[in-house]
Amino acid sequence: MDIVVFLTVLAGLFLVIGFGEPIAARLRLPFTVFLAVAGIIAGAAAGVALRSDLTDLLDPVASTIVGLPVSSRVFLYVFLPTLLFQVALTLNLRRLLDDLVPILTLAVLAVVMTTFAIGAALTPFVAQPLVVCLLVGAIVATTDPSAVVGIFREIGAPRRLGRLVEGESLLNDAAAIALFGLFVGLAPSGAPAPGLGPQAGAFALQLLGGGAVGYAIARLLVVAMDRFRGQRLAQVSLSLALPYVTYIAAEQFLGASGVLAVVAAGMTFNLLGPARLPPQNWQYLRETWELLAHWTGSLIFILAALVVPRLLDDVGWSDLGLVGVVVAAATAARAVTLFGVLPVLERTGLSRRIGPGYRIVILWGGLRGAMTLALTLAVSENPTLPEETRRFVVVLATGFTLFTLLVQGTTLRAVIRWTRIDRLPPIERALQSQVQAVALQTVREEMAETARRYELTHSIVRSEAKRFAERLDEALQAAEKTQSILDRDRLTLGLVTLAGREREMILEGFRERIISTALIERMLSDAARLIERTRQGGRSDYRRAAREGIGYGRGHRLAYFLHRRLRISAPLAALAADRFEILLITRMLLRDLHDFIDTKIRRIHGRRVAELLHEVLKRRAEEVDREVAGMQLQYPGFAEQLERGFLRKAQLRIEEREIESAFDDGLIGADLHQSLMRELRARRRAIDIRPRIDMSLHKREMLQQFPLFAALPERRQRRLARTLVTIFAEPGEMIIRRGRAARAVFFIASGAVERELRGTTQRLGRGEMFGEIALLRGQRNRRGQVRAITHCTLLRLDEARFLRLLARYPELRAQLVDSAVERGMSETSAVRMVAAAAASAGTEVVTELSADDATTEDAAVDKAGTDEAEGSGR
Repeated sequence: MDIVVFLTVLAGLFLVIGFGEPIAARLRLPFTVFLAVAGIIAGAAAGVALRSDLTDLLDPVASTIVGLPVSSRVFLYVFLPTLLFQVALTLNLRRLLDDLVPILTLAVLAVVMTTFAIGAALTPFVAQPLVVCLLVGAIVATTDPSAVVGIFREIGAPRRLGRLVEGESLLNDAAAIALFGLFVGLAPSGAPAPGLGPQAGAFALQLLGGGAVGYAIARLLVVAMDRFRGQRLAQVSLSLALPYVTYIAAEQFLGASGVLAVVAAGMTFNLLGPARLPPQNWQYLRETWELLAHWTGSLIFILAALVVPRLLDDVGWSDLGLVGVVVAAATAARAVTLFGVLPVLERTGLSRRIGPGYRIVILWGGLRGAMTLALTLAVSENPTLPEETRRFVVVLATGFTLFTLLVQGTTLRAVIRWTRIDRLPPIERALQSQVQAVALQTVREEMAETARRYELTHSIVRSEAKRFAERLDEALQAAEKTQSILDRDRLTLGLVTLAGREREMILEGFRERIISTALIERMLSDAARLIERTRQGGRSDYRRAAREGIGYGRGHRLAYFLHRRLRISAPLAALAADRFEILLITRMLLRDLHDFIDTKIRRIHGRRVAELLHEVLKRRAEEVDREVAGMQLQYPGFAEQLERGFLRKAQLRIEEREIESAFDDGLIGADLHQSLMRELRARRRAIDIRPRIDMSLHKREMLQQFPLFAALPERRQRRLARTLVTIFAEPGEMIIRRGRAARAVFFIASGAVERELRGTTQRLGRGEMFGEIALLRGQRNRRGQVRAITHCTLLRLDEARFLRLLARYPELRAQLVDSAVERGMSETSAVRMVAAAAASAGTEVVTELSADDATTEDAAVDKAGTDEAEGSGR
């Protein structure tokens, strides 16, 4: 192949890619559909040119097009790793976990159901064995999201819909290729039915092995890239090698799934990379991969389409009928999954609700593309399969792919409009007129000031003002028709607006380097979840999603177990550091949002809604402040260093802005500017290094906040701190249960709990204790129960040590008496109760407290006070 001709053809392909996108947009066609059509036309034209005797002028170009190395191995080893890795690299994995159950259902169950549905549907109409029909089903079971996602972005479809489609496609490739390998290995034997017993275990091992290989290689490469923090190009080069090394190692050396290995590597790199790479390097790396994926996805569609004329060279009417059978079976199997299986998962609480409009679009948007054609080529190149089998599989798989691209792809936009999922909700449509009216009023004020400032021609200004006034009157009239929006709906819209503004502030903080790359994805995910949940459930869901955003997260229990039982503190330290930083940033954002309510939202929704929004933000800020206070108490040194880091980053940001301003104004030269910026970058690198968090909980500092232990000698406080057991409790977790044995007393180091006794509740906060009355009275079982209402840090002291302390220190007994009196118990009863408990510990107690009112004791009050003060055993 002549190199000049080859480069000419390659340049022509990139010209098609470059001009194709605007042409497809003008024709309102999906870009990939346009590329597929262009490739089919080019492939057919090249074949005609070679067979034609009219001229030999185009023969070199035509022979080069026909002779391009278009094979299944090129697709699977050159293009596929790049596409899979880029999707895994850019997916919002935290939001993906919210819909993990429906995505896995579509990616695995739907693939299996489609495979067997097509196999069963084809068997009565053909002479091929069942395993060959199942092979056809496995090839066409995988979906290609590129055309669908492009349409979603163009029309502004909900982001969750795109996430479902991309997540399904990312994972179903692995399932489809594994099934393909299973059936293509059984097909040469001509067995009427496959023996699936041993193969099922191999299928599972391939998937699990692929995931493990991808994670391990990506983890090692991220550690290596961390050593080249200043070499951006070196880091990008290593990332380019990652998917190919992973795919080849899994497929060729370990016998695992290369597809799943690349997906796992991409996800691992997505999670770990932002914390190891500088923000600007990570952004450059993602932009590079976006460009590579665009080129790769475009080339794979064109090259795959070039061979379509060759694959369908001798297609007949009977083949078209069989393609119709495949279309019907695949659509039916997918419909059963979407409209039969998913509703069951929703009713059982395993999956979030997916609306009927979403399901219809996912059903019709299941386009097939490059992966299906690559597997089809693999069959056509397989010499172990009979010629008739190869033709049968190739014609049906290629015909089905063309149907999805040319029929479903071109009509998907109409289906989306029919389902109306691209339209604004009725409330937001009603609010649109009011927003326009407010915006036009602001424009009128600013334009009047502009006309005065620049002394524009009076007649022109008056003419434009008249035209603008007519438009403003129309907007005001439309706004008056929407005044019937309920305050509840306005509050929901206001909260959605606040969540959207919070997301913009997070991005601004990232651009100004207040928010690190390691946290930006998580914070943006939480903001997006806040928006979606608020749209669905209003204020209650807004508050619930906000609490989840500042919670400990899914991995906290495992990290705490590792720290507590195995003394492995690194995971818990990382989670705690991330959470602390997020809390500080969230507190800063919430304070700025109050100004946004007064300057923007009040003008649209009115004073009443603005006051309600202020109240919601105030309560949310109180929850954040409470969590920050708790973590400051647990990790005081880390909190101080983190806050100092915030101040220093702000100083650097201001300094950088002044340097850039001086350079733009010509006050400093280029050499001095570069020198100053180098020094500034060096200081920023030092500040960007997060301080290490001390996982010791500083129990002695915690003890200082309890008046009960203030009188203890310092030596005794140190010994007591070593005996206290730290307990973390999540909101809603039951700490003390009714009827359990009373064996310990609890002290609240941070957070708040709610005690329930005989239908009444009492809230306790930091510095208070509970469970002591049951121990003092010698009760075997608790009569009430206590649950956490926030994230709490508790200190637990067992019964024996508590009573020994009580017997040894009179000051402690006095404090307990005062505490019992505050809870409604008479002083005499409190004195007797504490003295009896101390005596039971084996020490004679001489009380110095007055008991003159012993003869006036009210037994009823005593009993009620005791019951109110007691807890119950954990």
